[in-house]
Amino acid sequence: MPQTITKGIKALEEEAYRVVDDISIAEAKALFNDDNYVFVDVREAEERQTLGVIPGAFTCPRGMLEFLIDSACPFHNKIFNQDKTYVFYCARGLRSLYAAKTAADMGLTPVKNLAGGFAEWVESGGAVES
Repeated sequence: MPQTITKGIKALEEEAYRVVDDISIAEAKALFNDDNYVFVDVREAEERQTLGVIPGAFTCPRGMLEFLIDSACPFHNKIFNQDKTYVFYCARGLRSLYAAKTAADMGLTPVKNLAGGFAEWVESGGAVES
């Protein structure tokens, strides 16, 4: 018997946008060196190795996010225990939107999603490190 999907990606996206705001590329370019912001790259290692990252970004594959945020987990990373704004990004902005919503649902605030993701960051001439 085939599965009946009751909630698709559009519904998940709409739900996430009720909790998470986008940050524009222009705004992000002005803030990525600001110590009050943590840029979190949720792309996979291969993507980061091939294309680079935003300088200073914390790399956290999407599959490890919950473990790294939860302070009761042995894999917790203290980067998620700061009074800062967390800007999540991925290749185009959808995985990071879901990641930011999950982070917010876990109590991490404030969180933002980089509109257009790393692709638009690069297209706009944003700094990249290998």
